[in-house]
Amino acid sequence: MANVTDLQSKYSKLAQEYSKLRAQNQVLKKAVVDEQTASCSLKDELKQKEQSLRKVEQEMDSLSFRNQQLTKRVELLQEELLLSESKSKKSKNKGDSPSQVNLQTQSVFDEDLQKKIQENERLHIQFYEADEQYRRQEAQLRARLDQLEKESEQHQAVVDALNRKYTDAIEKLQNDKARLEVKAQTLEREAKDCRIRTEECQQQLRKYQSEVSSQLKHSSSVIQEKVPFNDTQLSDYNSLNVPLHNRRHQLKARDVAAQALGFVQNLVSALLNFHSYTEQRVHIYPLDSSIEAISTVNLKFSQYLHENASYLRPLEEDLLQLHHSITEDGITALETLAKLQDFSRSFSSYSSFLQKILPYQLQSLEEDCEASLCTTALASKNRQLQKDMKKLTAVFQKLKSYVALLALPSVCSDAMCQSSANAVFTQMSACLHGLHDAATELSQHYSQKASLEQDLPTVTQKFRTTNECLLSSLASLTNSCGKMATFFSNNLDFLASCPGYSPRGGFLNPRQVDSVTENKRRAATYMSTIRKVQSESVPYREALANRHVLTSSTESREGLMQQVAQSQEKISRLEQEKEHWLLEAQLGQVRLQKEIQRIAQLEAQITTGCPAETHSAADSPEPVCADAPEPVQDASIIGMLTITPCSESAADQESREHLIKHHYMSRVSELTAQLQMCDSKAVHFHAECRAVAKRLAMAEKSRETLTEELKLAHQNITRLQDELSTTKRSYEDQLSMMSDHLCSMNDTLSKQRDEIDTLKLASKGNSKKNKSR
Repeated sequence: MANVTDLQSKYSKLAQEYSKLRAQNQVLKKAVVDEQTASCSLKDELKQKEQSLRKVEQEMDSLSFRNQQLTKRVELLQEELLLSESKSKKSKNKGDSPSQVNLQTQSVFDEDLQKKIQENERLHIQFYEADEQYRRQEAQLRARLDQLEKESEQHQAVVDALNRKYTDAIEKLQNDKARLEVKAQTLEREAKDCRIRTEECQQQLRKYQSEVSSQLKHSSSVIQEKVPFNDTQLSDYNSLNVPLHNRRHQLKARDVAAQALGFVQNLVSALLNFHSYTEQRVHIYPLDSSIEAISTVNLKFSQYLHENASYLRPLEEDLLQLHHSITEDGITALETLAKLQDFSRSFSSYSSFLQKILPYQLQSLEEDCEASLCTTALASKNRQLQKDMKKLTAVFQKLKSYVALLALPSVCSDAMCQSSANAVFTQMSACLHGLHDAATELSQHYSQKASLEQDLPTVTQKFRTTNECLLSSLASLTNSCGKMATFFSNNLDFLASCPGYSPRGGFLNPRQVDSVTENKRRAATYMSTIRKVQSESVPYREALANRHVLTSSTESREGLMQQVAQSQEKISRLEQEKEHWLLEAQLGQVRLQKEIQRIAQLEAQITTGCPAETHSAADSPEPVCADAPEPVQDASIIGMLTITPCSESAADQESREHLIKHHYMSRVSELTAQLQMCDSKAVHFHAECRAVAKRLAMAEKSRETLTEELKLAHQNITRLQDELSTTKRSYEDQLSMMSDHLCSMNDTLSKQRDEIDTLKLASKGNSKKNKSR
């Protein structure tokens, strides 16, 4: 369906682009036709103007010629007039008749001259007007010609751009066509390979079908001949059969439990934050507990809210224990999940906690409404929050009843238990959706209330941060409820399905779970003992022959073990003696230093002249201790110390104790350093093991993601192949249409160029004529 929708969307886009191009093409055609008609009309007008110009020129020529004749005639008449005037002066005294004749002739000439002058003036005016009209028309035609030339240049630029665009598109389409042809060839080769493989697979399938049919016939004949009855028809007999183990169902159940654990952990953290920040808000608003005492209702409400962790943490811990109880080799069913009852008890205790704090919460919201700074909008929001909290508590009560029903031990028949469990799971899914809706409404109304409380004059920064934290906790609560509802809806079929262990054609009795697991364990141990490779046995005669060698070797082995033990004891004793002699050497060195100091003191006394008794006493070789007792040996774990009791001085005893203390302290520091080194190595190895385990889990996840990506890539390849065929066909159609369009455009452009060239030549000829005139 996705490929079909993509193809339809691409086809609609191509159709839209084609309609746009077709409309542009029609506009361009219309513009070209209009320009052609305009150019034809302009040509006709130009011809008419040229004809009228020629007529005017001819009239101008005739008028100029006529004017010249008239000027000559006027000059002749003026000369004749002068002559007649001169003659009239000479013949003044003559009769009246000739003067009258001259006057008459002169008046006739004057009238004729006046007429000619008027006619000449009129002709001059007509000539001037014709000239002006010709110049105006010429200017208009030139402007029109320039405009047409500019429009033709613009059209030519548009046509060139379209040509470049279409040529680029044609080249691109040709390249795409070549690439697609190469891909088509490769796909054809792959298709041929796939056909060959399918033929081979079909042959193998036929072979396997024939083998399976033969085995089926054999097994059916054996069943008909050997099996006396079918024990799967009766439920009593079928319950005695060994149930089948669905390993995939167990893994799916463990995965579902892990996901549910994650969602419940998020829900628990969101509820913890909501209750904690609600407690903090109660201590801040409407009365600040650091300034004045809050009301008894809010005080009791905060005390109850402080106990929320003791009700919420067991939910997470019990569900974690339930997840750990679901193993790969176990039997997962509602009757076998003993930890589900613990979770039900924890959930019922938390719902009871919500019931307990609900009146105090409603009373606390009433106190918010009774505050002096509370507006009507805030009071309405508080009433909505009261309704939301009642709804949320009611939803948790419903969930408690459903979880309790699931945790009850089944005492009904298998089919009825399965149908009732399906109904409970369906109602629980609807209840989780209702919880999500209630949390969403609570978050919306609380955000509106917080926005209204921001405008109050006595709001502190601590109150603002508390409101923000409350809103964030409600948002996380809404998200976790929505995720849980969608998760439950998606896995509703799995939860309502049969358990992983069941005999053929029936259900597993929960009372048989222990026996089934014990039998499975025994079968596994039996199979492991069977598959264990036994060691090669020795023949009896060879064993009797090698008996003396074996007894001697065992005796020699026991002797060597005794020698090793004796050598170890000897080594430990020697180490103790080494410690003892090291201490004795240190004590002797101290004594030697003290004797050297005493000799130096005696020499100094002798040089200063001391009494003889002191000298004799100093030089006498007798020991200070007259009655020297026997030495006493002190043995410990570290070593053995020989103590010779002697009347030594207090300084010797103190130095000896100091040396012993220094020795033991050095040994203790060495042992602590070794212990720390061992601890650090153990921590390092533990961290390495954890890192390797995490890497293994990440590698498994990456493998799964890569397999999914590989499937998606195969799907994309098939989709792209379909798109390739469709785009190939559409491109071929477009190429044919574009080639036809380009041919028509080239014809129209060539016609326009010819017309423009003829217009340019005509305008140049007219300009040359005007210049020559």
